Amino acid sequence: MISQVTKLATRRAFSATSKQCGAHFKEGVYSNIPVKIHNRKIPYAVIHFGFFALGFAVPFISSYVQLKKFGAFN
Repeated sequence: MISQVTKLATRRAFSATSKQCGAHFKEGVYSNIPVKIHNRKIPYAVIHFGFFALGFAVPFISSYVQLKKFGAFN
């Protein structure tokens, strides 16, 4: 009984694998990421570091606004 289940499972796995391997995708450097790196209007580094700089600056900006609102800079 177990040997029949094992044979059936391996046969199904191999048949599914052969069907999935039939696809042809673009190969090469930077082809495995979902963003365009080369030939951009805005360089990727500006967007990348801008995103992290904004995330880093938000707590400082919000702290400044709250301190200014309560009169700490008078």
